[in-house]
Amino acid sequence: MKYKFIISGGGTGGHIYPAVAIANELKTRFPDAEFLFVGAEDRMEMEKVPQAGYKIIGLWISGLQRSLSLQNLAFPLKLVSSLGKSLKILKEFKPDVAIGTGGYASAPLLRMAALKGIPCLIQEQNSHAGITNKWLGGKVHKICVAYEGMEKFFPSEKIKLTGNPVRQDLLDISSKEDEATAFFNLKKEKKTLLVLGGSLGARRINQLIEKSLPFFEKQNLQVIWQCGKYYEEVYKNKGGESVQVHTFLNRMDLAYAAADFIISRAGALSVSELCLVGKPVLFIPSPNVAEDHQTKNAMAISEKNAALLIKESELEGNFEKEFSALLASEEKQKMLSENIKKLAKPNATKDIVEEIEKLLKA
Repeated sequence: MKYKFIISGGGTGGHIYPAVAIANELKTRFPDAEFLFVGAEDRMEMEKVPQAGYKIIGLWISGLQRSLSLQNLAFPLKLVSSLGKSLKILKEFKPDVAIGTGGYASAPLLRMAALKGIPCLIQEQNSHAGITNKWLGGKVHKICVAYEGMEKFFPSEKIKLTGNPVRQDLLDISSKEDEATAFFNLKKEKKTLLVLGGSLGARRINQLIEKSLPFFEKQNLQVIWQCGKYYEEVYKNKGGESVQVHTFLNRMDLAYAAADFIISRAGALSVSELCLVGKPVLFIPSPNVAEDHQTKNAMAISEKNAALLIKESELEGNFEKEFSALLASEEKQKMLSENIKKLAKPNATKDIVEEIEKLLKA
């Protein structure tokens, strides 16, 4: 039988990547299947999804602003328009299953799909559920989550703990250490710190790293510093003999393989990747995200003694002290590595698709 899947998720890479990963796995299992993505008209999914080889339709939808804003006045109109267009898309495409991975566009599409009796599955990446998925939780048939304790947001009988889709090239990074050393031209006798602030960059992390360069030098560390697109001009000349500044890291598998220690934001997919990588991690969550979900993601790991966590507001007094203690204790490094590896879910994409298959057979 030729199945049809409609998939919606976007606004950020954190919603788009899982949507594409799920589609790719479904395509492997059902080579004849037909796929249609639905996104928000002016968001990055309109570019990223076609790049991945899938057709996408845009809805006129955006989120509610947290402050009083003229944009909020248009929200009811956008919602009504998107619900109407979603219904039209569903009638024409006739999907067997509707899948949502969060983001504005998945709200109207999945709501109308559930209303029409189409089997629906959503995937929640964070430890604190997003507003769209919370709204849809009572209406859909299955909810795949990445963290324990999600019963506080969703009906417990619908929840399946699967983890987040992760890049499969991270499954065996230990075999790539020599390749990574050569790729980044590193010195084998020195320990390596990898700094990740996301594709656009993280201002506070970049400021911290710049200020800490003499400290890293004193600790005999070499640094691979991914500063992000917004900060390329500011930091590109800050590298010395032991510091490399990169706007992007195209070979994340090799960056992870090269690292002995990692400093990172705590977006849902980064956290899932770092569990798989299994190196000692210090999370510095962004405080500027919806419902402070990065801090909650990082706490879910640090509370299991599987990573360190320092809030941006506490960096000044705590960073050098905590990081020095980590460098000085091989026992602590080993404990963090072993504990974070226990939280990895390498088969997340396959497990999510198995739940979709169950909906097809129901």
